[in-house]
Amino acid sequence: MKITQRLALDASTKQRARDLGLPFSGKTGSYNAITDVAGIEVGYSTVISDAPASGRGPARTGITAILPRGRSGPLRAPVWAGFHSLNGNGEMTGTHWIKEAGYFTGPIAITNTHSLGTVHQSILEWMIDKPDTSVGPYKFMLPVVGETSDAYLNDMDAFHVTAAHVKEALDGASSGPLAEGNVGGGTGMICFEFKGGTGTSSRVVDLLGSRYTVGCLVQANFGIRPLLKILGVPVGEHLTSNRLFAGEQGSIIAVVATNAPLMPTQLERVARRAGLGIGRTGTPAGDGSGDLCLTFSTANLTTSESATAPAVGDLAFLPNNRLDPLFEATAQAVEEAIINAMVAAEPMVGREDRLVAAIEHDAVKEVMRNYGRLNV
Repeated sequence: MKITQRLALDASTKQRARDLGLPFSGKTGSYNAITDVAGIEVGYSTVISDAPASGRGPARTGITAILPRGRSGPLRAPVWAGFHSLNGNGEMTGTHWIKEAGYFTGPIAITNTHSLGTVHQSILEWMIDKPDTSVGPYKFMLPVVGETSDAYLNDMDAFHVTAAHVKEALDGASSGPLAEGNVGGGTGMICFEFKGGTGTSSRVVDLLGSRYTVGCLVQANFGIRPLLKILGVPVGEHLTSNRLFAGEQGSIIAVVATNAPLMPTQLERVARRAGLGIGRTGTPAGDGSGDLCLTFSTANLTTSESATAPAVGDLAFLPNNRLDPLFEATAQAVEEAIINAMVAAEPMVGREDRLVAAIEHDAVKEVMRNYGRLNV
């Protein structure tokens, strides 16, 4: 059985953290998702199979694709970006060029660790077929692909993610509300020893007379139970059943988007605050965890760096000393996206009949109520 794509209906049927009465701070966008940043589209391909054709173990995996300017936008137009590694036991391609030039081009994809190469090549093949691949001064492309390991539930050595899955996620990308939990690249992921996966959130910020949006999407696959905190409450100390691990062995990819005009150096600063949002959930970013944060801005659209472009370009940006609201919005959105991933996730049985339980909503509400941190 293969389960693919998400619809707005899928998103509307799942509870989210705020539905439980958790009092997160900050004003969200319409969808409380990364797609609140205008132009961004997200697509999934979710692969679940108990009898894969390869004859190897079961598939509990997939791919998540983020298109910063949507499928109809200029795919090769630079997107200004910044990167931060909270802990580097993981991989995200394209970050050397982001550090060097301050931008990337094309989609972002997140998948499982052993499928990174397949996804990278498949994005290239997909982009080569697009009409605007000649935009810019370079003949090469450096797709951004991040990964976390779903090896506890998924047979990663079977390479279940194929080029067809990548194409499906890219071709099916759209705006609007997003499904969370066991979907796309987050299908087989585990967070604080509960079922984790894909989560998203957003914040709206009024700054210097303009309104800006900060949106986040995470692939949450990190943390051990005793450390779990929700809005500062030590929830993990109270929910002690269905433990899995003795120590940290996971990762998280956090992708933060904004329409605020920022320089690459400022976007790197924002990416560091994504690490603060991760830390709010209780993790110390253990040695075995790859905690990688990418931030990009859809502002300052430049469609060409060719020889005919102006010799001097213009870049709008906010003053450094006015960025605090964006920093706070980033930490808030990342924290909430992680909790959303766990709240939306469902229990999953994977390879070797391993069960990963989902966090129990009523149990979370009881703990939060006991600490006086519940709205209902």
